[in-house]
Amino acid sequence: MSLASAPAATPPPPPSAAIRANQHIYNDYFDEDFVRALDENVMQLLDRVWFRSRLVGFLENYPERNNPDRPLIFCSNHSGMAFPWDAMVALSDLYRSVPRPEDMPRPLSAPLLSQSALMNPFLLRDFWKRAGCVDATTLNFETMMYYNDHNLMLYPEGVPGIGKGFNRKYQLQRLASSIVRLSIQHKTDLVLFSTVNGEYLNPGAYSWDWLNRLVKKIGIPFLPITWLIIGIILQPWVFYMAFPAKLTFVLGSRLRPADWTDKPFEEMTREDFVALTERVHQQMQQELDAAVAQYGQQPYNVGELWQRMKQNWRLFPFYLPPFWPLLFHEFERGYRKYGPKYKLRLSGFGTTLRLLWRNPFVISFFIPVLGLIPIAIRGYRRHSIGEKLPGQE
Repeated sequence: MSLASAPAATPPPPPSAAIRANQHIYNDYFDEDFVRALDENVMQLLDRVWFRSRLVGFLENYPERNNPDRPLIFCSNHSGMAFPWDAMVALSDLYRSVPRPEDMPRPLSAPLLSQSALMNPFLLRDFWKRAGCVDATTLNFETMMYYNDHNLMLYPEGVPGIGKGFNRKYQLQRLASSIVRLSIQHKTDLVLFSTVNGEYLNPGAYSWDWLNRLVKKIGIPFLPITWLIIGIILQPWVFYMAFPAKLTFVLGSRLRPADWTDKPFEEMTREDFVALTERVHQQMQQELDAAVAQYGQQPYNVGELWQRMKQNWRLFPFYLPPFWPLLFHEFERGYRKYGPKYKLRLSGFGTTLRLLWRNPFVISFFIPVLGLIPIAIRGYRRHSIGEKLPGQE
């Protein structure tokens, strides 16, 4: 019997009262029209020219659910010391490629990303949640296992995965054991994939755990020690920038942790789940190393980048990082004013002046030192830093 067609031995448990009360998270902020418009107006341009992403193995044999009543759990490594462009590009690429809407995964993201506007791209409030993200708390993860409209995606390294630094590139951090526990409980598979070249979105940025713990207190999940710190002070937009790494997403193994144990789920201990999670960790690390060896030897592929820039010269300079604040803010303005049918029109430096006139706050991203003041005010207004969400450990 094939792995994908093996039937569930027993029906999964019904949702608890807490999970039923929490199911509002499915649609609290999620706006599918926003996702589509964002991809068409912004992400396709950045992906086509700057990131030049590719999916390896997804299109030939896209994973189907082994349990029709439960979402698959897609798991990948995170990119160290970089704003999560890797996840944004992966999801945009999958959005354009999946066979059916329910195949598209919705991400579980670190709560720190939504607790202040500062950690949303260029301070666009509620950006992550409107794009489909759900805070990765224990209760939310358990609740999303009863969500059938889409599959799930998460980065089980959590915040330590994006804060590990270039000195630990491609070294998986400890994985959350909840991925194994819920996979077994709900009899749904883990689908691994490797993110290659994401470590080069912010190369040369180093990390120390003690420093990351300090800056988390002000709502920043990590602080990269790099020459770019000077750049952030002089040009605040640098906080969100990414180098033109050619992002490659390689579909890996499909795992069924329930087959790795003879114990009934109710009798399994935390130690059992941790031991099985370590097995997932070893498999992910092995597949990541192999993917890097095959696809990570030219992380920038400058020749291809130059060709893409020439092919899209009419859209110059908006695919360059200094112009991303303007791109995102103009999209946000247009979407709020005109709705899902809004089309962003870009052409040359004359457009730049017009868009700056419409989005004057963007100027703050280019003012040395003093520009950090309005950014900090807006970034921390109505923040929830330090507040513990229900189900957050």
